[in-house]
Amino acid sequence: MARTVLLPVLLSFLLLPLASLALTQDFCVADLTCSDTPAGYPCKSSVTANDFYYHGLAGKGKINPLIKAAVTPAFVGQFPGVNGLGISAARLDIEVGGVVPLHTHPAGSELLFVTQGTVAAGFISSGSNTVYTKTLYAGDIMVFPQGLLHYQYNAGTGPAIGLVAFSSSNPGLQITDFALFANNLPSAVVEKVTFLDDAQVKKLKSVLGGSG
Repeated sequence: MARTVLLPVLLSFLLLPLASLALTQDFCVADLTCSDTPAGYPCKSSVTANDFYYHGLAGKGKINPLIKAAVTPAFVGQFPGVNGLGISAARLDIEVGGVVPLHTHPAGSELLFVTQGTVAAGFISSGSNTVYTKTLYAGDIMVFPQGLLHYQYNAGTGPAIGLVAFSSSNPGLQITDFALFANNLPSAVVEKVTFLDDAQVKKLKSVLGGSG
């Protein structure tokens, strides 16, 4: 009985030094010359104000002609100052008729703020596959919970722009169509797991650059 009571107390004392360490370190700017780890990048030894500044979202991103959209990230790989802070950002540029296809961010939730144009957006819940959709206008925001499939497309008559915040310094990005059809996963396997026929799979692989 005594052991059962003392165990939580002992664990609390063991965790105190870790909590103290976290409070005494203001930041950990990523050393991008090292490899990323589950805990983030190691810290740079020499830091300047430039490490906490990023200009990469100021201009329009490079439009992908297939989807008529651009996603410009300011993740830890581009913006080392966010390392370990649990935040990052991105910019969306969506041309008329453009779309950011169904995708997921495995490591972070997303908050989208539309600054120009009209964006139709939605996500799908993991349990009941319920779809939540909304048309967003300049000044509107929408949240997409971590790991859930979601999309955005231009629903207006002019270009749309959005700024995005994430709850992770490296939220990840996996586009469903690219994951299925832009690699060397054999067509026969794709057909089995998607219920698509051979002609459809081969057409999509051809469009997205896949093989097999």
